[in-house]
Amino acid sequence: MSTTSTSSAGKRIAALLDENSFVEIGGGVTARSTDFNMQEQQTPSDGVITGYGVIDGKLVFVYSQDASVMNGTLGEMHAGKIARMYDMALKMGAPVVGLIDCAGMRLQEATDALHGFGQIYGKKALASGAILQVDIVFGSCGGGMAVSAAMSDFTLMADGGRLFVNSPDAIKGNEKSKCDTASAAFQAAETGVADIVADEAGVIAQARTLISMLPGNNEEDVTTACTDDLNRACEGLASMKGNAAAVLATISDGYVFAEVKKEYAKDMVTGFIKL
Repeated sequence: MSTTSTSSAGKRIAALLDENSFVEIGGGVTARSTDFNMQEQQTPSDGVITGYGVIDGKLVFVYSQDASVMNGTLGEMHAGKIARMYDMALKMGAPVVGLIDCAGMRLQEATDALHGFGQIYGKKALASGAILQVDIVFGSCGGGMAVSAAMSDFTLMADGGRLFVNSPDAIKGNEKSKCDTASAAFQAAETGVADIVADEAGVIAQARTLISMLPGNNEEDVTTACTDDLNRACEGLASMKGNAAAVLATISDGYVFAEVKKEYAKDMVTGFIKL
């Protein structure tokens, strides 16, 4: 039985996509492995909800990991569902959005789970430069899933999200309370892996903005009608000296400026505007 409407994973999909636009694929899939008494585990949707919907009318494929099912760990069928989303997205030229809440590899499935990571990495590499890829980290993004997130075009992290290959405590002389290298703040300011950090509603809104502004694939025309006044004067630019973000927002159509990597290398401002 799918948990699309009741789980946090399903609710995140509903918040991301246009209302009532989500169509689930693979809701009846469960874990296949019986090793280590896995047949006794309940694994609805094998811990990941997959399907498609629209954002501002634009087709988007999405997967959302469910931490209530074996901590959202990645197993054989879990990975297969994500890989299938990529196949469909590449065929349609549509973006893929990953909503991540994963403790890492499902140890009970051993090499089958490792193969699953290989599948996902392969699909993401094929999709790179062809379709837009956005990952949003809500809970844990551990182990091999951290590599997957870093392969996306944009990685967003909700406050409280954690992204790590190894635990901060694995670093010699370090402990989480001393320097939490998995935190959203560290990944945004120190490593630059996280492009945007905000609360849960904020990262979903920012993801919608990016997907609305950017082409879904490398051949899409992004020309749109302008509702702003083409003759609007941009007054007060001189008073914004030293505030590049404000200048960019002022000259953009509708004052829209989607800034990325705000906390990283603060001597430069990067992002997207409409002209």
